[in-house]
Amino acid sequence: MKKNMGNADRMVRIIIAAIVAILFFTNVITGTLGIVLLALAGIFVLTSLISFCPLYAPFGISTCKRKA
Repeated sequence: MKKNMGNADRMVRIIIAAIVAILFFTNVITGTLGIVLLALAGIFVLTSLISFCPLYAPFGISTCKRKA
C-alpha cells in the first residue's frame, strides 16, 4: 500500500474520531446512529495510523506532499 494521506488529513481524522468517541461515551449520541458513528470513528483512526485511505485510491486522490 502506497501512502496517500498527508499529516493534515490524518490529524483531522483523529480529531473527528476523538470528538465522536467523547460524544458517544457521554451519551450525547446514542442508539444506532451512535454505533454507526463510533464505527466510522474507528475506521478514521485505523486509516490515520496506516496513512492509507482505500476510498482515495480509485479516484487517484493523494494528500501527501510531493517530493521534488
